[in-house]
Amino acid sequence: MTPQPPTGSPPRRSGRSDPRPDIPRAPGKRSARGPRRLRHGPRAALTRAAESPRAQWSWGILHEDDLIGLISLRGRTPTMGTLSYILRDDSWGHGYATHATHQVVTAAFTTAGLNRLEAMHHPDNPASGRVLAKAGFTRIGTANRDTETGTVPYELYALESGA
Repeated sequence: MTPQPPTGSPPRRSGRSDPRPDIPRAPGKRSARGPRRLRHGPRAALTRAAESPRAQWSWGILHEDDLIGLISLRGRTPTMGTLSYILRDDSWGHGYATHATHQVVTAAFTTAGLNRLEAMHHPDNPASGRVLAKAGFTRIGTANRDTETGTVPYELYALESGA
């Protein structure tokens, strides 16, 4: 996992025949991310990185020299943060998310000075729950999220420092 500076080059294709390869999504699922959000994302991330105190950290997840995903840590309060990640579907099942999550948990409890992390995943994505469990998170319930298709009960996890 290495922080990636923004570049002027277009996003890499993931090998899919998707007409919009710059928008990551699970197979068969519509993405909530639009081209506008992706265009402005790097600019917003750089702005957040300059804030003091810093409220968000984002890293690229690499395999060799290929950007295969992103992972972010957001400070929600002075002592609690949230973790989120997304991987290209052609990189699932190889431990990349687990490895990146372990590294970000360490940064959260040391560099960022947080003492609690929370994360959630879609109920149709139990693999993300296994990633969180491997990193020490415990399932604590559900949190309803409004989506284009209605309210979805996302699985909610938490991890306390020293746990």
